[in-house]
Parts: sequence; C-alpha cells; structure tokens
Amino acid sequence: MIRSFAGGSLFGATWGEAPPQAVAVHGWRRSHLDFEPALGPASAGGPMRALALDLPGFGASPAPPLPWGSADYASAVAAAAEETGAGKDAKVAVVGHSLGGRVAVALAAARPDLVGALVLTGAPLLPRPGGSPRPARSFRMLRALHKAGLLGEERMERARQRFGSADYRAAQGIMRQVLVKLLAERYGEWAASISCPVELVWGSEDVEAPLPVAEKLVELMPAATLRVLTGIGHLVPTEAPSELRQAVERAVAACLP
Repeated sequence: MIRSFAGGSLFGATWGEAPPQAVAVHGWRRSHLDFEPALGPASAGGPMRALALDLPGFGASPAPPLPWGSADYASAVAAAAEETGAGKDAKVAVVGHSLGGRVAVALAAARPDLVGALVLTGAPLLPRPGGSPRPARSFRMLRALHKAGLLGEERMERARQRFGSADYRAAQGIMRQVLVKLLAERYGEWAASISCPVELVWGSEDVEAPLPVAEKLVELMPAATLRVLTGIGHLVPTEAPSELRQAVERAVAACLP
C-alpha cells in the first residue's frame, strides 16, 4: 500500500516488518513499482524489509520546488528513511537503479552513518565510452539565436522537441531543469569516497549505462564488486528481479552489526 512521507512531499511503499533494512530508489521516469518483483510481496522470496520511494517528480510524488540535484534528492530519501526508523538499529542497504544510483551514491557519500552498503544497477555515474554525442549543428545555431533574443520561445521549444532526447522531450517545467542539472553533475569524487561494500549488478546489454561504465567503477570504488547479467538490458529490477534480490540480501547482511 502506498503511503506518504515528509508531510506528503514523497510517496512510496514499505514492505515487510519495520524498520526497513533496505531503501530502493528508482530511475528517471520510473517509480517504486519497479522494485516490487524483487523486494515486494509479489517477489518469489516474499517481501523484504524494504522502503521503496517515488522520487519527487515521479510516480505519486510531487515535483520538487526547485531544480534539484542528486544531493537534494539524497537528503529527501534520507529524511523519509529515518521517518520509518531505518538506520536506528543498523545501517541500511541502499539500492539504486539508473538515476537512483546517482542518488544512492550522493546519499552514501553524505551519510556514511546511515548507509552501510550499496547495490547499484544501470547507474550512469561516469561518462560512457566515447562520450555523449554533441547536439546537431542546426540545434546549436538555434540555441545561440534564442540566447541572443533573436528566436522566440515557441520556435525554440519546437527545436527542443525535434532534437532533444526522449527524456528531455518528455520532461516539462521544473523537471526539465532538474534533468539538465543532473546531466551536468559529476560523480567520480563521490564514488571514490565511498568505503562501504558496493555491489554492481549490471546487464550485459545495457545501452543507457554500458558495461564499461561499471568496469571503470570497480577500479574507482575501493570496495566494489561487479556481477554481469548476460542478456539483460538496462531495466535490471524488472528484467532480473531474482538476481537483484540476491544482491540486496547480501548487502543487508553486510549492514548487520
């Protein structure tokens, strides 16, 4: 059953007995429902003691009041987790998919007193090999004209819809500003600062965060291990829930005193 946290600023679900031992954070344009097959009542092993949240701007949670970055999202997740009693008796394992992996790393870096282990999957924490493609030259020209006040907002928006990514085209209002801010962030220093156990569970066919990103993370993070899931793509929580569940169980065990 979905419930609210922090006075209705976040929504999500708690499964199993309280307090949660794991906190799950979803990807861009996704929701807490992605984790039901691995951690919820419908999972093969039954519900884990877990909290799965809709990040502000996704699922049932309202958009943030300002263009948030990963650190802002991490603070909101920490507040909701502590509201449920998570971290009171033992540190929690944080599970992050895609955008949620960025938030999880920001949270672990800021709150080592709360986070005892990480499970990351499909998290674009480092630039992909070869870098991201540059915007089309015609779009760059239109953008320059818009900045100079020579092109109206209506025509500029048509150009954004034509040339922008699917995520960018779908984002509206403040969430488009959030996306731009998140894409400009760099996570290498945060990742390198994390000393708790980190398990990377990666699909071999992930095209959003390709496998070489995970391989570089293993070199960067002091206590990281990598498990590659053959034939699995970006959506590990729904494509390989049993494998993700096993990783979360190992992470929870690592948090126990």
